[in-house]
Amino acid sequence: MAKAGWEVVVLEKHPIPGGRARKMEAAGFTFDMGPSWYWMPDVFERYFRLFGKKVSDYYQLKRLDPSYSVFWPDSQWDIPAGTEALQDFFESVEPGAGKKLAAFLTEAAYKYEVGIKKLVMKPGQSLTEFLDVDLMKGLFRLDVFKSMKAHVAKYFKDPRLRELMEFPVLFLGALPSKTPALYSLMNYADIEGGTWFPQKGMYQIVKGMYNLAVELGVTFHFNEEVTSIEVSNGLATALHTKISQSSETIIGLHTADVIIGGADYHHIETALLPAASRSYSDAYWNSRVMAPGCLLYYVGLNKKLTGVQHHSLFFDTSFAKHGEEIYTSFQWPTDPLFYVNVTSTTDPSTAPEGCENLFILIPVAAGLTDDSEELRDRYFQEVVTRLENRWGQTILDAIIYKKSFSTSDFISEYHAFKGNAYGLANTLLQTAVLKPSLRSKKVSNLFYTGQLTVPGPGVPPSLISGEVVAKEITKQFV
Repeated sequence: MAKAGWEVVVLEKHPIPGGRARKMEAAGFTFDMGPSWYWMPDVFERYFRLFGKKVSDYYQLKRLDPSYSVFWPDSQWDIPAGTEALQDFFESVEPGAGKKLAAFLTEAAYKYEVGIKKLVMKPGQSLTEFLDVDLMKGLFRLDVFKSMKAHVAKYFKDPRLRELMEFPVLFLGALPSKTPALYSLMNYADIEGGTWFPQKGMYQIVKGMYNLAVELGVTFHFNEEVTSIEVSNGLATALHTKISQSSETIIGLHTADVIIGGADYHHIETALLPAASRSYSDAYWNSRVMAPGCLLYYVGLNKKLTGVQHHSLFFDTSFAKHGEEIYTSFQWPTDPLFYVNVTSTTDPSTAPEGCENLFILIPVAAGLTDDSEELRDRYFQEVVTRLENRWGQTILDAIIYKKSFSTSDFISEYHAFKGNAYGLANTLLQTAVLKPSLRSKKVSNLFYTGQLTVPGPGVPPSLISGEVVAKEITKQFV
């Protein structure tokens, strides 16, 4: 918007930019509070290229090899970076699987290319947007009507290979059996695009975006939370805020020609707008299928670990059972899968000298509210015990910092609907025009961006969301 000549003011509740992608500094450790995987580097390059810049102008990337480790009940796989190395690895697990991976990726590459250009970059305002010759010709190649589970099973027999190929959709919000096979494009992003790490952490992306925005003349107001949006004759005319300064709170007011809501869509609709200006009912929101929530732990150790990769996935319990509990029965998992990120293995500056920085994530059902300290401690003891057993080294006796963050924190910190961590599930019935609209149906100059509107959850889609909504506003108001 600033590049298009608009005067842009960003109102931010927190003292620093980033929202869910904030950083936390404590006891000498630096933790990325939210996103920790850097996939789809082409999307980040595209973002900065729109302004005549490069990613390298703001942060440096390192490709991880192995990309990540996977722990099964009786084995550990270090997943090699690069397609040829991974084909060889697949072949060693299951004869013929190397060639089948190549065929799988050929299809996934098509989905990635067409999906990004023809689906993801659309504003989702009308079905006519998708009346594209290339898109219609390739409709069946996109596999929108086949499940991810069935698609993967067509290529691989080994249950571990199947789960490995299904894992990227775990956070899209539905079981692989209910997620369109279109999302095998995520496997392409993983394998061909690679897993990367921005030196000094994921927050460097935020810092780069913030610095770019400032260069373009954007004004940021931190510690200023929007409390209501004033609407008159179908137009948003002003935003009321509260400004936190030292020990006092000041009331603020901003007028605007256009408002873009980057906060939680549901919160803006239900808490900031007058009831008559809402586009969606409570019944609509409660019928949405949500991507998982998270139970997170930020942990600092007073020692270094040996033989540990940057990313580790613990699939040493039942993949199907955990999925059923978080997507179908909506309960706390009885024997959870989990993920661990140790950024200090790649960048020692994220922890004090001789120390280690751990980020632990357990996917949980959206809408759970009983995340008591007792429950958090119980899960922590369970996953750390499993870590100690699988890594063959002690952890509990080395902890010098620990903080948990779960559904109630997502609500209090981000006003997250049902404590969501990722947004709406990417099911067929919540795709494109079937997502909450990026434009308000009741307030003509109110627009939305982020994980609850098009194109969907994740850092790359959120970047694309900002570009798409800016184009729509520019088209309307210029």
